Amino acid sequence: MAEITTETHLLETIRFEFARMKQLAEKALAQVSDEGFTVIPFEDGNSCAIVVQHMAGNLLSRWTDFLTSDGEKDWRNRDAEFEAQPLARHALMQQWEKGWEALFLALDTVTPAHLMQHIYIRKEPLTVLQALQRQVAHYSYHTGQIVLLARFQAGKNWQSLSIPRGKSTGFAGNYLKP
Repeated sequence: MAEITTETHLLETIRFEFARMKQLAEKALAQVSDEGFTVIPFEDGNSCAIVVQHMAGNLLSRWTDFLTSDGEKDWRNRDAEFEAQPLARHALMQQWEKGWEALFLALDTVTPAHLMQHIYIRKEPLTVLQALQRQVAHYSYHTGQIVLLARFQAGKNWQSLSIPRGKSTGFAGNYLKP
């Protein structure tokens, strides 16, 4: 059996974490009604729909031609991502899928040799490793927002996405395996 390098393990771990975040957000969103999907809980806040819309835009921009073009594409309108759009939930979730597909396809092209290569996001030079870590942090932040918004919308019907309260004793294993 071939020995796995630290760099290969790092790339596999990053892929796993991205897949886990996607799954976590989708399990949370599945507990939200279509009406609740667009509820903005307070002035200047975001609904689940707006966070999904923003993440979809970011995913497409960052991961399209990841290694060869600036991660902030000219065609992206980031400000519009934070405005309620007249799109049906299904259409927003199609954008979400398209964004995640771009991410996973781009990750398929990244090798350990790329990790110290420089790319750009908004004309800022970053190593591929820095860009990967930046996106892990960014998507984790927004996944947490989705989970919290979904939990508020689901109310008493919420089903835990991790170890339910009072169930820690005896629990072993990973509760989310993409």
